[in-house]
Amino acid sequence: VQAVSAVPLDLPRSTRLELPGRGTINVRYFGPSDADTTILLLHGWTATADLNWFRCYAALGQQFRVVAYDHRGHGAGLRSRKRFRLEDCADDAVAVADELGIQEFVPVGYSMGGPVAQLIWRRHRERVLGLVLCATAPVFSVERLERLSFLGASGLAALARITPEQARLWLTDQLYLQRKAREWDPWAVEEASGHDWRMLLEAGTAIGAFDSTPWISNVDVPTSLVVTMRDQTVSKRRQTLLFDALPDAEVYRIDGDHDAVVEEADQFSPTLVRAISSVHART
Repeated sequence: VQAVSAVPLDLPRSTRLELPGRGTINVRYFGPSDADTTILLLHGWTATADLNWFRCYAALGQQFRVVAYDHRGHGAGLRSRKRFRLEDCADDAVAVADELGIQEFVPVGYSMGGPVAQLIWRRHRERVLGLVLCATAPVFSVERLERLSFLGASGLAALARITPEQARLWLTDQLYLQRKAREWDPWAVEEASGHDWRMLLEAGTAIGAFDSTPWISNVDVPTSLVVTMRDQTVSKRRQTLLFDALPDAEVYRIDGDHDAVVEEADQFSPTLVRAISSVHART
């Protein structure tokens, strides 16, 4: 498996955006101004928008109006003394859309971004044209996250006893988009080292507690599922629970592990474009 290459020189330009009552973040907002569909890219746990999506930006920006930013606690995302909640991430997404003047959009969630996307629909149904859920599930509690002991006070107590540098090395050794961090170019290591470690651990707890199975079958917008077939973090069986709950969803399969968005980008990017286009065609 090849390491992540150097950051492309043509990454979309970012804009500093003030979210009233929340804080200031960097937002990438690009693609054709007359595009029929606007998508909000929601990255996975321990990643950033760029680490998660940079190999997809070019393909997505050809057809869609694209919004990408770091979730709270991740990279350059919002910081808060409050405990991390996925619900707040969902509300952050709508606040970003408000500031950009976007009324309706398609949340595209990867891994942890999947629960965020689901919660956007649940909390802000009138804003959601459709959903695209990638390498994700309606419930995570028995998956790899639990085995990594990220789901409780023990993890937070352990983190309090180590330095930020030790925390960075620990996380980059274990978590999916950073596990090759020592092989990456400096830009990627810098992205990974910008996290708020307390908030990241709390995010792991929130993911472990997430369970949309009581209400996910009520989703009433066109949905596409992108399933990573060799996923060792969110198993194919668990991802399939979404299809069981959403039988009208279109399913797209990727022959890859949980980091397929990066390592199998030549396959993932065009598949993601098709998945989003399918949602647009059904709206």
